[in-house]
Amino acid sequence: MSDEFGPSFITLTDEDGNDIELEYVDALEHEGQTYMAFFPAVEDEADEESEDYGLVILKSVTENGEELLSTLDDEAELEKIYDLFMEQLLADEE
Repeated sequence: MSDEFGPSFITLTDEDGNDIELEYVDALEHEGQTYMAFFPAVEDEADEESEDYGLVILKSVTENGEELLSTLDDEAELEKIYDLFMEQLLADEE
């Protein structure tokens, strides 16, 4: 996705009905699975110091013919995908 027109935001609703606004960072494919990285949208710089601010990684899953974003429940999978995103993001900066 190009930053030419500014960042892209999405709003997700969690299982408790809370809306969460996320800023799209990047996506990658690994072993046939699509993963997307986001940062929580923050109101001001003080929010960036919060422990809730950090890279959010979700995977694309299809349920009943509908594409959904899901959290990664496997810690090993999360670590692997995090490392791949960091490699990709650092390579993009060069």
